[in-house]
Amino acid sequence: MRNLAPLALAAVMAAPLAAPALAEEAGRITVTGEATVMAAPDIATISLGVTTTGETATEALRANNAALSAVLDRLTAAGIAAKDIQTSSLSINPNFSDYTSSQRGKIEGYTAANVVTATVRDISKLGEVLDEAVADGANTLNGLSFGLADPKPQLDAARKLAVADAVARAQLLTGAAGVGTGRIVSITEGGGYQQPGPMLRMAADSVPVAEGQTGVTAQVSIVFEIAD
Repeated sequence: MRNLAPLALAAVMAAPLAAPALAEEAGRITVTGEATVMAAPDIATISLGVTTTGETATEALRANNAALSAVLDRLTAAGIAAKDIQTSSLSINPNFSDYTSSQRGKIEGYTAANVVTATVRDISKLGEVLDEAVADGANTLNGLSFGLADPKPQLDAARKLAVADAVARAQLLTGAAGVGTGRIVSITEGGGYQQPGPMLRMAADSVPVAEGQTGVTAQVSIVFEIAD
């Protein structure tokens, strides 16, 4: 029994020390602030390509190469730099006829498809670029999106507003609970992102496009101590 006494005494002395740590952790509030800053986009990304057919895979690919070369030449002539044009997919597939679930069918020709992604840095020419690309052989348009070449200024502004939103939320919640907001324990930034908000704009004598606005959003989580 003599050997157990020091252990029991140590346990009794340690118990009061754990309580303040638990109380301190409980006296905190975590809030998340979010803000979005809208801006007119200054770049557009288009995904377009050429789909061709032929009796053989070689014929289909040759026809595709010729049509796509014309499209690429027109994109270059429109002022799009080589670094802003990239092949995103290339495929050659057989075309089957008389296909059933029990029979694969007979190959009757091939289809070649080549899709490129191009960044247009002069949005005023976007409608013209689309018109000319289609006229020169592009028969596939997979998508069009708008963005900002340098979103950092808008993102920094959104970060400041997100922090202000978090502070306001913390003060609202603690005030409703009859307590105050203490010092900041930690600040954690969430992922920023862009979200488009279209506004219709007609490009004269060319394809109508929705240039719109781009929303840059920031999120911030802040941990506050609760003041009595």
